[in-house]
Amino acid sequence: MIEKIKQLWTELEWIKDEGLREKTAKTWQIALERSVLDAEDLQKIPFTLLCGPDLKVSFMAHKRAVVHIAKQSGEKMNEFFKDELPVNMDVLISGAILCDVGKLVEYVLDENGKAVQGTYGKYLRHPFSGVSLAEECGVPPEVCHIIATHAGEGNMVKRTTEAYVVHHSDFMTFLPFKERLKI
Repeated sequence: MIEKIKQLWTELEWIKDEGLREKTAKTWQIALERSVLDAEDLQKIPFTLLCGPDLKVSFMAHKRAVVHIAKQSGEKMNEFFKDELPVNMDVLISGAILCDVGKLVEYVLDENGKAVQGTYGKYLRHPFSGVSLAEECGVPPEVCHIIATHAGEGNMVKRTTEAYVVHHSDFMTFLPFKERLKI
């Protein structure tokens, strides 16, 4: 299974700390084991249930875009701000890879094989279930903080720099899809 995760997430190699890389991969492994979804489903299901049934952007296309945008943003911040606002790239990348891992236990498949929010997801949204999965795998608190604060729930607490980067990377690749429906 861990090889399947490494194929799904080639970006894991960007995490230099081998222990953090393995904990990040293990979190995805456990999430997939507990999910009704498999790795192939993630290439097909829409990345959000909030933008209507016609959304064609897959979960993995969105997730990988978030990780790539977050990485490039972190690199530019380190280049321009140096020690004034240092970005821990391993924490940033791990957090970006893991921020939506909880959706794997939030979603179920309906009678037509369409991804919908299940009972568990109605009570515990993916930031909460994602933190739970990550903590189970020994993911450090600074990464769990990113998972917990990447969505609207994070508006109630102070975010780290890395959490801000992931939050904005996620929302800049979500809100235009949501807002285009209002035009």
